[in-house]
Amino acid sequence: MSNKKLNDIDLTGYEQIEVLGAREHNLKNIDVSIPRNKLVVITGISGSGKSSLAFDTIYAEGQRRYMESFSAYARSFIGNMERPDVDKINGLSPVISIEQKTTSKNPRSTVGTTTEIYDFLRLFFARAGEAFSYITGNRMVKQTQDQIIDQILQQFENQKVTLLAPIVKGRKGHYRELFVQIAKLGYNKVRVDGEVLDINPKMQLDRYKIHDIEIVVDRVIPKTEDRYRLSQSVGTALKQGKGSMMLLDSKNQTQYFSQNLTDPESGISYEDPSPNSFSFNSPYGACPTCNGLGTIEEITEESIIPDRSLSITRGGIAPLGEYRDLWIFKQIEVILKAYKSNISTPIEKIPEDALKTILYGSETPLPVPSKKYPGTEWNTTFEGVITFLKRQQDSDNDKIQDWVRDFLVIKTCPDCEGQRLKKESLNFKIAQKNIADLAEMDIRELEEWFTDLEARLSDRQNIIAKEILKEIRKRIGFLMGIGLDYLTLNRPLRTLSGGESQRIRLATQIGTQLVGVLYIMDEPSIGLHQRDNVKLIQALKDLRDLGNTVLVVEHDKDMMLESDYILDIGPGAGRHGGNIVGRGTPQEFIKNRSTTSDYLSGRISIEVPQERRKGNGKFLTIKGATGHNLKNVTLKLPLGKMICITGVSGSGKSSLIHETLFPVLNKHFYNSKREPLAHKSIEGLEHLDKVIEVDQSPIGRTPRSNPATYTGMFSEIRTLFAELPEAKIRGYKPGRFSFNVKGGRCEDCEGAGMKKIEMEFLPDVHVACETCKGKRFNRETLEVRYKGKSIADVLDMTVEQAVEFFENIPKINRKVQILNEVGLGYITLGQHATTLSGGEAQRVKLSEELSKKDTGKTIYILDEPTTGLHFKDIQKLLEVLQKLADKGNTVLIIEHNLDVIKVADHVIDIGPEGGSKGGTIVGEGTPEQVAKVKGSYTGFFLKDELKTIV
Repeated sequence: MSNKKLNDIDLTGYEQIEVLGAREHNLKNIDVSIPRNKLVVITGISGSGKSSLAFDTIYAEGQRRYMESFSAYARSFIGNMERPDVDKINGLSPVISIEQKTTSKNPRSTVGTTTEIYDFLRLFFARAGEAFSYITGNRMVKQTQDQIIDQILQQFENQKVTLLAPIVKGRKGHYRELFVQIAKLGYNKVRVDGEVLDINPKMQLDRYKIHDIEIVVDRVIPKTEDRYRLSQSVGTALKQGKGSMMLLDSKNQTQYFSQNLTDPESGISYEDPSPNSFSFNSPYGACPTCNGLGTIEEITEESIIPDRSLSITRGGIAPLGEYRDLWIFKQIEVILKAYKSNISTPIEKIPEDALKTILYGSETPLPVPSKKYPGTEWNTTFEGVITFLKRQQDSDNDKIQDWVRDFLVIKTCPDCEGQRLKKESLNFKIAQKNIADLAEMDIRELEEWFTDLEARLSDRQNIIAKEILKEIRKRIGFLMGIGLDYLTLNRPLRTLSGGESQRIRLATQIGTQLVGVLYIMDEPSIGLHQRDNVKLIQALKDLRDLGNTVLVVEHDKDMMLESDYILDIGPGAGRHGGNIVGRGTPQEFIKNRSTTSDYLSGRISIEVPQERRKGNGKFLTIKGATGHNLKNVTLKLPLGKMICITGVSGSGKSSLIHETLFPVLNKHFYNSKREPLAHKSIEGLEHLDKVIEVDQSPIGRTPRSNPATYTGMFSEIRTLFAELPEAKIRGYKPGRFSFNVKGGRCEDCEGAGMKKIEMEFLPDVHVACETCKGKRFNRETLEVRYKGKSIADVLDMTVEQAVEFFENIPKINRKVQILNEVGLGYITLGQHATTLSGGEAQRVKLSEELSKKDTGKTIYILDEPTTGLHFKDIQKLLEVLQKLADKGNTVLIIEHNLDVIKVADHVIDIGPEGGSKGGTIVGEGTPEQVAKVKGSYTGFFLKDELKTIV
């Protein structure tokens, strides 16, 4: 042991992590040895058991051991974690898992708060920031009592001045008791709203007007020899004015002095700043209008009246719908009659005053004819449609709140202009920048701003900033190192992709500088361009070099070749997987024969098509896109082709496709309310008849949703079971076989198969129902069988098994067959939606769309469909997508995977960089043409992939 390198041996005494007898999910009682302090890649076909080994066995056991270290009292709250199905794990270090799931849906979580950079900035501004007046822009002054006296003697020596102590500023009230109090203190004069008055008994002011009140402390002629008298008066004025005082000179001009931060010209003062003053999550710093969110929800006239050419009768006012015999329409008829108009008039021709009354109401009583008592009238006021909707926002009824939400428009907060902080906080500056200016910079700009910052700071600021700047620069460096230099600190975490949020947590972990930890990661290369992938691999190596073991579940070719050790699980998916089919260093691994090593060595590859599609000669063109970082982009898509949109991370792909093109198409075909980003025009919509977006959002957020229900297959299966002789004898209808309806389901878990246990301060836990053992149905329902299988057995079948089982039922077989074709043969029909990865959920959606009849004029938009896919599965997926394009449809794929890019008919490369240095089209054409474009990062990597001499 002594001659081994210390770095290779953990404190446990083991040189390797030994997993013995792992049987979790589809693992076939495998024994695995993983070298310590190395970068280890676990790979294999999708569904082969990679996650079962990495997360459900190694990570789960690490978590269980950590929980065991808690006291019995703490464990009574948390409950005991189940031991994974494994005989033994030796040499296990503390485990940290960094998964794909986005860390937070909270709009208050940002890149800055997660990486702690924003927290250090808050401290920096609280301790070294310089305050400026939000009224005059002057530097705020903070003076000691001696400095105030010196300034008065210097400016007003031998002049008659009045010293005032401000006690009320801009508030309503009669202040009778205040004047009595002032008189008791021995003062007989006050200045009210600029006028000096004697205090009289029962003196009071107009309670509904805004007032400024100051105590007249002394009238004095400042002289150097009479400094004592002046200092006594100044001290008294500052005491009564709580640190502030005013001076009225002989010309009746006012000057302010303060021991707090004060503007000498306008007199406004700020409290001393603290880190909380710069937090948009704290009431001390948040903008009061938007509560620190930067946006407000408003009901606008545009959202209420989407089409002004319609009349009120035809549903021109959206919340009211078309004309019905309702009281509100009778009221509107009376309002319009007074303006010589009626409810059949198009809204654009209704007088503006009448429309304002309809929307915002009026206090004037309306004489509405009574239907119940003909010849009589009801005199009633009209509240107004918008006023009514605003009142309903506070309703306790969820359905009403959802209804009102349809008419809400999210707008930038008018007070803070989206900067989230109150105006005082935004007027503290360092080197001419406030904290919000820094939060709006991307990481690359921020790094430049912090370079040589010391030269722009004062000596005092430099002393304060020394340690803070070290921490900020270190964290910025980590973000730069993993290719996230295009993000801004104020970017909400919920808007990041799974890969981006995972890398942010990776940067945070590198920053903690932990040693001797086992890090387990789930495909960190997702969403990364080949250029940025190089940076990620280096970051993982840095984490390893600190003295940690890095275990990565990954399909990326570069990651495998750069790793220290590869474990390949397979050979197939689901029940055909769960074995170790290859292991060793990359050099050793390539020599072994397995599906992964064949692709890795080039023995098998995804072939480049001999001929690219010509398309149908028609185009869809979006002009002048300027949203986010897009620089007046014109996107011209040739229809009838497989098109790949690519570019480095943050170059503007999502802004152009998901936030500009898709909302435009969605609005055109389905009247969606989602507004696209700024653009000038779109041409060619007549060549398409529908748009389908297949993204990676979950197919459901509860265990009740599953692939069978999502694809509509379960309805057909229930109908099939209801047609069986046994079901007919018992009088069972299709509803009997639904786990969402009373009758056939297990009532203990209400058909969920699981019970939710609320864990107080921890996430909720789902456990199998003890009554039905997770089968979801009651015993009577399970007695009805088709080919010897109950409805629960069918839900437990894999897609691959279901293809054979339903081969004679065309309606079901077609849907199951497509699920199998997109590489999901290993998932079960009833697998809970919550257990599907983003890539799996996307392929379930894709198969659901593929099972529909297409028209040949559909545009499909897919966002990184290769997520979580092995080389072999990518080949399967591409065959399915090629079939769609062969039928004349347009398939638009946002992708970084070179295997997809090289087989596309048309490639559009956006860049050249991410963030502010991106947003332009760098190259477009066939993959061969893009490979020749100088300055295109995609072209650079594509050259090698196409094996052409360019």
